[in-house]
Amino acid sequence: MPHANRLYVLDTNVILHDSTCINQFHEHDIVLPISVLEELDRFKKGNESINFHARQFVRTLDSLSGEAFFDGGVKIGENKGRILVKLEQKLHEDLSLNFSTAKTDHHVLNCAYYLVKEHPDREVIIVTKDVNLRMKAKALGLIAQDYRTDHIRDVKLLYAGHRKFDDVAPELVDQLYAEPGEVDYALFPSSVQVQPNEYFIIRNAKKSALATYDPEVQKIKRITRMSAYGIEPRNAEQTFTLHALLKKSIQLVTISGKAGTGKTLLALAAALENRKDYRQIFMARPIIPLSNRDIGYLPGDVHAKIDPYMQPLYDNLGVIQNQFPETDKRNKLIRELLDFGKLVITPLAYIRGRSLVDVYFIVDEAQNLTPHEIKTIITRAGDGTKMVFTGDMFQIDHPYLNSYSNGLAYLIDKMQGQNIFAHINLEKGVRSELAELASNLL
Repeated sequence: MPHANRLYVLDTNVILHDSTCINQFHEHDIVLPISVLEELDRFKKGNESINFHARQFVRTLDSLSGEAFFDGGVKIGENKGRILVKLEQKLHEDLSLNFSTAKTDHHVLNCAYYLVKEHPDREVIIVTKDVNLRMKAKALGLIAQDYRTDHIRDVKLLYAGHRKFDDVAPELVDQLYAEPGEVDYALFPSSVQVQPNEYFIIRNAKKSALATYDPEVQKIKRITRMSAYGIEPRNAEQTFTLHALLKKSIQLVTISGKAGTGKTLLALAAALENRKDYRQIFMARPIIPLSNRDIGYLPGDVHAKIDPYMQPLYDNLGVIQNQFPETDKRNKLIRELLDFGKLVITPLAYIRGRSLVDVYFIVDEAQNLTPHEIKTIITRAGDGTKMVFTGDMFQIDHPYLNSYSNGLAYLIDKMQGQNIFAHINLEKGVRSELAELASNLL
């Protein structure tokens, strides 16, 4: 009968994703290959999230360690298993023909392979966020799993932020159009559970209305089409989005949707429209280098290195600015905001560690952030700050994230139901007929 207590072998990327990961394995034991500890040493210096996780994990390990650390390991905590560091062993003859010793991944495989041989009564599981390593492990007959602690259950069931109600009572729609344009939540069918700041298309055979549930007064309120700095919504979804972006009491907004749905453009237009309510407008996005190469490899000074990554934000700003002639005060104002540092477009790494007070803060491409990075950003929010996260959960560039584990999906799942939060999933592309066709078919 197999031993009930499992052996989990950790890969480096799990630790760099979550430095508290060793607390998530309950009563089971954790094995840390010495090669992983060596690899962590390379990540200790720097100001990125992975550098923080590397430093924090090593400190935690040091605080747990005792004189018998390599001999049976040490207890992680009450009702938890033990953690031990496994020293290097010669590459097993079953692996030597197919794997070199040049990669840390292969040392992790080798460690797990030996553990299976040494502990036939125990289940040995490699935990890694590297899908390629999981495939190699399975080819060797080893069990390999993703680190799923911060995964959402099902991205297809993720809160959309808006719904349609057909065939509602005529008097309900009529009441929304009468002053003051609201109805009691109690008039909705008792089976309908609505979320704070959720949006609705309410209609019957004759009339329809756009509405939202206001948690402050617990009423369904009609909303009207509005514009922001010259940008007009093109559909109901965009009307909902602008309402959430412009409403001061909604301090956190998430906008998801495929390319061309207007996520970033609407967020920036709303920020410019509400600029007088905030000290600064920040637009930031994470830098995900191609081929896992840092921006230091790119030629030029720091601005030359980061400008290609920031160009999509400038493109959206240009769309708004080019609506107006160069002599128009609204066109000039955008240039002035940029010149005087009131509108800042910057890599997300440059924002970390700052205190964000009275800031309209837009984070673009948030699907490329980890749940921990999302938390780190939001906890920097000071008084009077509004935060907006935009992204497409099916267009992820981060090598160790997917639609279930990315920070944007995690944020939507955890914040659903909070009074100061609103989410809208944009489904209709508005960029062009060609862009919409490519998005749907290619």
